[in-house]
Amino acid sequence: MTQIALNARFYLHRPTGMQRYALELSRRFADHLDPLRPAKVLGGTTGHLWEQLYLPSAVRGRLLWSPNNTGPLAVERQVCTIHDLIPLDHPEWFNRRFGQWYAWLLPRLAKRVRHLIAISDFTKQRIVERLGVSPEKVTVIPNGVDSRFSPRNPEEIEVTLRALGITPEPYLLYVGSLEPRKNLHRLLEAWRRAQPSVPEDMRLIVAGARGSARVFGAMEIESVPPRTEFIGYVPDEHLPGLYSGAVALVYPSLYEGFGLPPLEAMACGTPVVTSDGTSLPEVVGDNAVLVDPYDSDSIAEGIVRVLSNPSLRDSLSRSARQRSACFTWEQAARQTIQLLQSQT
Repeated sequence: MTQIALNARFYLHRPTGMQRYALELSRRFADHLDPLRPAKVLGGTTGHLWEQLYLPSAVRGRLLWSPNNTGPLAVERQVCTIHDLIPLDHPEWFNRRFGQWYAWLLPRLAKRVRHLIAISDFTKQRIVERLGVSPEKVTVIPNGVDSRFSPRNPEEIEVTLRALGITPEPYLLYVGSLEPRKNLHRLLEAWRRAQPSVPEDMRLIVAGARGSARVFGAMEIESVPPRTEFIGYVPDEHLPGLYSGAVALVYPSLYEGFGLPPLEAMACGTPVVTSDGTSLPEVVGDNAVLVDPYDSDSIAEGIVRVLSNPSLRDSLSRSARQRSACFTWEQAARQTIQLLQSQT
């Protein structure tokens, strides 16, 4: 069987949303793939040059799957996964050169390749509207959640918190990179406003690394409210315990092509407060508290509502686990390999 060439630049990067997607799917049908990757980490312009100039010759006429929003323009026999159009829809959130590159590349790539995968109906709608691509050229295959994301017992949670240097008091959790679209400044302001109405021992734990300056625009955090802890990037193995120990996850992102943290938290039985726009309502359904991410008062009200109502938390925990079961990486992998094989 002819293997499908895999654009595997992602192997050399720390796994966040898009890299997690590529890793989860590629390992599930690895026998069908020939990963093509640089010999070392290539950032910025060097990485793009490798992809545009070297990768086409390494493909050797096979179908190429590019799973991370980019791909070589010279390869027409290619399926590209588009996670979002954030650099086009909101260039102000990015480094100017990064935004200009993707504003030039994505429309050309979308028209050039054989087929596109979108990770949500929202992303498909943006591709069709913004890039002028026929709807028939775009297939929606949602992300999944790994089975390791499940409710953990108190002993496992304690081990996780100790490993991350977190004391065992109750906490509200944010998980995600620290970049402009994640809306940290409104989250922190909402947390400041919510504090008089929530238990005095409740903290906000912010888990995530600052986004690369080569990619994202400046995001200054001017004022941090009391009872707020930044713990940096959390390795994958600690995430289930971190989610499970949280009273709730708050995720007021301004723009998501899918939104893995809310789904992972839901699979762990953790109630979720998240945004009412872009793809997020599509992912969480009726199983989360939805807020206006542009309104700090709305975010604060959502936080207070979920933290002050144990019966609501119990209800959300049960329904969230049921909802998360609708999204599996196994299902996404089956649909993806079937699509790729149909294009060979």
